[in-house]
Amino acid sequence: MGLSVSRFFQRLAFVLGAAVFAALGLGFALGEFGWFGVHAGGEQDGAYRQIGVYQQVLRRIQSDYVTDPNINTVTTGALHGLLESLDADSSYLSPTEYKIYKDRPATGVAQVGLTVSKRFGYATVVSVVPGSPADHEHISDGDVIESIGDQSTRELSLAVIRLMLEGKPGSSVTVTVVRPRKSDPDKVTLTRAVVAAPALADQQYEGGSILYLKPGIVTSARVDEIVAKIKANKNRKIVLDLRDAAGGDEEEGLRLANLFINQGTLAALEGQKYPKKTFAADPALCLTTAPLVVLVNRGTYGPAELTAAAIQNAKRGDVVGERTFGEGSVQKTIDLPDGAALLLTIAKYESADGKKIQDEAVVPTVQVGQVADDDLSDENPPNKEDAPLNKALEILKAKNS
Repeated sequence: MGLSVSRFFQRLAFVLGAAVFAALGLGFALGEFGWFGVHAGGEQDGAYRQIGVYQQVLRRIQSDYVTDPNINTVTTGALHGLLESLDADSSYLSPTEYKIYKDRPATGVAQVGLTVSKRFGYATVVSVVPGSPADHEHISDGDVIESIGDQSTRELSLAVIRLMLEGKPGSSVTVTVVRPRKSDPDKVTLTRAVVAAPALADQQYEGGSILYLKPGIVTSARVDEIVAKIKANKNRKIVLDLRDAAGGDEEEGLRLANLFINQGTLAALEGQKYPKKTFAADPALCLTTAPLVVLVNRGTYGPAELTAAAIQNAKRGDVVGERTFGEGSVQKTIDLPDGAALLLTIAKYESADGKKIQDEAVVPTVQVGQVADDDLSDENPPNKEDAPLNKALEILKAKNS
């Protein structure tokens, strides 16, 4: 057991060193996986001095805990906690977890149709792909995934949670879902499937004077589709619906914003020791100066948040709806000598006014809420009215082209 403790402190020292090394710019059970069936100087010195404290704590656990503890479980949990104390996206992956992370297929992965992050320690649903297994089971954004199988998501890193929701087509996973305003959690079994990204939705309102575009995801192909739609509908006012757009690429999110902005800074990317990168609007990419409204909600995540923030800061259009989720960071994978790895956040995106998207999200210019599924009952039946969209149309009708 003493050897295990010694190895833990060797690993802990390397984890701390790797974190500092990355910051300087130099460089748990897995449950039901479908695949199976800092700052340099005084603060750095202080971090290493904490190893002595960890050592005392671990030895006390060994000597005084009510039963003989599993040191591997204890030490792995400590390393998980060390990384997750930084932010939701920073993770420690054990050697077994990291092998699965590296070996997962690049294509054809079966999923349940959820984008998840962590809030208040547990996995939180950011958005649900329409028509996906999760959608069929009425899981909604804002729901909390309390456990996957018999594993509490509080004890799992975000990277591992996402892996556990993936797997082979036809395999199943059971999740415990806590829904807002409902006292009892639901156990739901989901059958994984290859989930297609939502298609671009487009529609015309007010006799064709307003073009409605809902990308669903912000990828290169989807932005290209939007370019074609705008070119085919020149001078029309536009509603860009980014609600529940939770996937894609950050730079494509900025390219999407650039379609409506002809000058100025779109965003910046910066870390403690990460060279600041500023993204400026390219006038040649701007396709329209017609009136614009952007719709957002708590399922607007990552690349779509960059789009909304850039448009809002450029005063190019009104942002209507609910506060976005708050995600915009870059992680680096750092291999450890024992086969484990760190996923460490090294930079965050900032809007043109210097606000970090991950910390402050995007707050709408005009806040309009939506009725959550949990609020619906026999006395409060579903209403097809889309209040945020109606507000967007109202704003655009009052504007001249």
